[in-house]
Amino acid sequence: MPDPVPAWLAACFDTPRAGHGLLAVVRLGNAALLNKDGFRLTSPAFEDGEPLDPSFTADEEDSVAPPLDWSAPPRGSEEMVLVVEDADTPGSSPACHWLVWGLAAQRGKLMEGEAPPRVGKNAQRNSEWLLPQPPEGDPPHDYVFQLFALDLPLVLRPGASREDLMKAMEGHVTGVALLTATYARSEDDEDWDDDEDADE
Repeated sequence: MPDPVPAWLAACFDTPRAGHGLLAVVRLGNAALLNKDGFRLTSPAFEDGEPLDPSFTADEEDSVAPPLDWSAPPRGSEEMVLVVEDADTPGSSPACHWLVWGLAAQRGKLMEGEAPPRVGKNAQRNSEWLLPQPPEGDPPHDYVFQLFALDLPLVLRPGASREDLMKAMEGHVTGVALLTATYARSEDDEDWDDDEDADE
């Protein structure tokens, strides 16, 4: 059984679920680190809690990672790490969609589709943005973008695993910023015209 979602984290979601208690931020963050010193993560492509455009998912060709913006991290930070996970993945751990590190500890951004400095292995063992593809018929999944500021630069090689990254980060997090996107696949994308036209 997963641990309950901590109250400080549950407040970040409209509908907290068991999977939120398995996110990397539960292991690496706490209430004092969340948005410390005004540390924030945003995107020009969606507001917190809003759906991802299909152009960032497996449902469209030539899809890429969404753009992200962040404010300056807490003082004393030397590097930043981005972990993106699907909180609604069945099983004992969330599906990891992106592991990014080597980000400068300053106000910055990743442009749409931009290649980050260093990328680790996602849930499919690829070093890239794993396109969201929840099962058809599932309620919207929460894709949680977790940005961590660290008090030291990481020495991990590209292609490191989620566990390797988390071990290297433990005890070194100076601040955390969260941003959630949702996504659900439409069951009637292909035959909407057959179904709806027949009713009219």
